[in-house]
Amino acid sequence: MLKQEKDWRLIKDLKKGKYCFLIGANNWSVELQKSEFYTLYSLLLKLNAQLSDIKNSLLDEEFISLEIEKLPWYIQLEGKKNEWSLRFVFESQEQTRSFEMYWPIPIAQNLFHEIKNMWESMD
Repeated sequence: MLKQEKDWRLIKDLKKGKYCFLIGANNWSVELQKSEFYTLYSLLLKLNAQLSDIKNSLLDEEFISLEIEKLPWYIQLEGKKNEWSLRFVFESQEQTRSFEMYWPIPIAQNLFHEIKNMWESMD
């Protein structure tokens, strides 16, 4: 399964083995294990729920910053209620690799929805 836009791409290839998900934005990409992708998906859902809980009380121009952490992930949402970016820090628990990613506006919203759709289509 491949989803792609001009500035990002999302690939699922379960036949590939251990690192079967690829997320790319602009000029970089990272491969994730299925369990890592699932944790990312679930944390993005929680972050989206936090945003939904406060969205109606925010002014359109009001700046927000939300953070969520569950090892190995730390995720930070920054922006306004209808346009935001995401920053990720991944610290491997297996001491194999660590990385940081940044998804600018509007890539963050597009990738969030595609990750959600991709994971939910596997059920």
